[in-house]
Amino acid sequence: MIRFRDLGPGIVIAATGLGAGDLIAASVAGAKYGMAVLWAAVVGAVLKFALNEGLARWQLATGTTLLEGWVRRLPRFWSVYFFIYLLLWSFIVAGALISATGLAVHAMVPAISVEAGGAMQSLIAAGLVLFGRYRLLEMMMKFFILLMFAVVLYCAVALQPDWGSVIGAIAVPRLPEGSVFFVLGVIGGVGGSVTLLSYGYWMRERGWSGSGQLRQVRIDLLVAYGLTGLFGIAIMVISAGVSPDVLSGSKMVLAVAEQMGATVGDIGKWCFLIGFWGAVFSSMLGVWQGVPYLFADFVHEWRNKTGDKVIDTRSVPYRAYLAFLAIPPMVLLWSGKPVWVVLAYAVAGAAFMPLLAGLLLYMNGFRNWLGPLRNRWQANLVLLAAVVLFAVLLIQKLIDVI
Repeated sequence: MIRFRDLGPGIVIAATGLGAGDLIAASVAGAKYGMAVLWAAVVGAVLKFALNEGLARWQLATGTTLLEGWVRRLPRFWSVYFFIYLLLWSFIVAGALISATGLAVHAMVPAISVEAGGAMQSLIAAGLVLFGRYRLLEMMMKFFILLMFAVVLYCAVALQPDWGSVIGAIAVPRLPEGSVFFVLGVIGGVGGSVTLLSYGYWMRERGWSGSGQLRQVRIDLLVAYGLTGLFGIAIMVISAGVSPDVLSGSKMVLAVAEQMGATVGDIGKWCFLIGFWGAVFSSMLGVWQGVPYLFADFVHEWRNKTGDKVIDTRSVPYRAYLAFLAIPPMVLLWSGKPVWVVLAYAVAGAAFMPLLAGLLLYMNGFRNWLGPLRNRWQANLVLLAAVVLFAVLLIQKLIDVI
C-alpha cells in the first residue's frame, strides 16, 4: 500500500514542474480547442515519466548522477554546452518565476505591485532554502501539491463539464485542424525540463540508492506524473468550460480567473487564483532548491573530485548559485528580456529535451554501464518517441526564430 509519507522526490518534482508555463500552455490549448486535446497532457506525463525514470535508473545502477555521467563518460563538449545553457536557462526562468509569483500576488492583492510581490517572494523562497533543509522542502511541496489539486479539481468539477466527453477525449486522441503545435507545446511543457535533473539529488537526500530502490522510485514517479497529467487535464477542462477571449501570456490566467468568477461565483475565482499562486511559488521554491545542486556538482566535477559524495547545500558554490537565481534576474521585472537573450534561450531550451532523451537512449543502453538496469525495448521505444517529438519542437522553434 502506498503511503503519502513514503513519497518524496516525485512530489517535489511534480510541484516544481507545474509552473506558470504549464498553466498558460494548457489554458490556451483548452480555450482554443476545448476537450479535444486533453490526451496531450497524458502523453506529456508519460514521456516525462520515461525521462525521469531513465535518469533515476542511471543513478541507481552507477551511483552517480546523470550530470556526473556526462562529465566523466562523454566528450567535454556535452558538459560545456549544458553548463552554458544552465546559466542562460537559470537567468531567464528565474526572471519568469519572479514575474509570475508577483503577478499571482498582485491579482489577489492589487495594492502590491507585480515587481514588489515578485521580489519579496524570491527572497522568501531563497531564505527558506538557505536556512531550511530538504525535509522542509518536501513537507512544503506536499502542502502545495495538495493545495493545487484541491482548488484546481474543485474548479474543474464546479464547471460541471460533460464527463463522457472528457473520458472520450482522453481515450480517443484526435487533432483538430491547426492544433498540431499547440498540442506539441502542451506535451513538451508538462512536467518541467531541466528541473528533471534535480530528482537525482533529491533521491540522495532521501537516501535512495542501489538497484533495490528501483520499485520505490517507480512508484514515486508514477504518482508524481499521474498527478501532473490530472492537473493538466483539469486546467484544460476549466479553460474549455469558460472559453476566455484572451489567448496569450499571463493575461490568459487572469482571464480564466475572471470567467471562473462569472460562472461559479467569487469562490471559484479565488480558488483558481490561489491555485495559480501555489503552482508558481512551489515552482520557484523547487528551482531555488534544486538547480543550485547542478552548478555545485559541475564545480565539484571540474575540480576532479570524483567518487561518491553528497553536494552540500551549505557549500559556497551552492549558495552562490542560489543568490544568482534569487537576485540578479529581478532586473527583468523592470527592463524586460533583451531580444538576443530570448532568442538564445528559446533555441538552447528547445535543444535540451531531445538532447536529454537521446543521451538516455544512448547511455542507458550499455550493459557494462547499467548491468541489469539497462534499457529494455519498451524504454527505448518511449525514449525514441521523445527524441522525435522534441526534435520536431526544436525545428519549429528554429523556424520561428529565423
